[in-house]
Amino acid sequence: MKKRQFSSAGRSADVRPKKALGQHFLTDETIAERIADTLSPWKGMPVMEVGPGMGVLTKYLLAAGHDVKVAEIDGESIDYLRYNYPDLAGRILDADFLKLDLSKVYPDGQKFCVIGNYPYNISSQIFFHVLDYKEQVVCCSGMLQREVAERFAAEPGTKARGILSVLLQAWYDVKYLFTVDENVFNPPPKVKSGVIIMTRNDVTSLGCDEKLFKSVVKTAFGQRRKTLRNSLRGMFPAGVPLPDDPLLAMRPEQLTVAQFIELTKLVDSK
Repeated sequence: MKKRQFSSAGRSADVRPKKALGQHFLTDETIAERIADTLSPWKGMPVMEVGPGMGVLTKYLLAAGHDVKVAEIDGESIDYLRYNYPDLAGRILDADFLKLDLSKVYPDGQKFCVIGNYPYNISSQIFFHVLDYKEQVVCCSGMLQREVAERFAAEPGTKARGILSVLLQAWYDVKYLFTVDENVFNPPPKVKSGVIIMTRNDVTSLGCDEKLFKSVVKTAFGQRRKTLRNSLRGMFPAGVPLPDDPLLAMRPEQLTVAQFIELTKLVDSK
């Protein structure tokens, strides 16, 4: 089957990448299509695209039949989208994704997917925001800085493992898909990009105090060079000897999600 071709004509000259918004517009249509294809198993499910810019990814989402809404704060991009993508009429949200109450955009617990070529400077904040709606977001995919993408998917025992590795993997199966070179963007970033996909797992409860779990993970990685016995000492009662548990002899990047849950229970029991 011949692939559908899209024209770059229109008001493209009206949209200038803005450094303050972390904009690097993807210019390679093949990569855009590959990213859109990550949501093919969820065809028909509502999709929220973050920061569509000039719609290089949006066009393939629409062509695939997805029910797309987009969140954009750049006025020039919004004008461009309204002019070039009439199918988006009424579905362009002039809003900061980080401030959106997604439970109102998708009411009554409606399930949806999130996708985007995410601004490097706020990518971690975007994924923390997604976590707030983990009961509704069944899939989240897209492109971000390669080092950050690798961190999100990092397995236990690797140097890349960090706070979001654990917090995301507690609720999602995270997979690093492919790397994207700098020369397919306008303007080219100074680093390579990576594409990931997160699929909601079957976990409904961690079986521990989830607020404390987040605190333990963040505290542990806040002093990642130290063993957990040293980095978490302040989370145990003063003057009380720490338990003789082998987990406390480890460093945070070595632990699985299950071990962090056990560690949380250990902290909570004191």
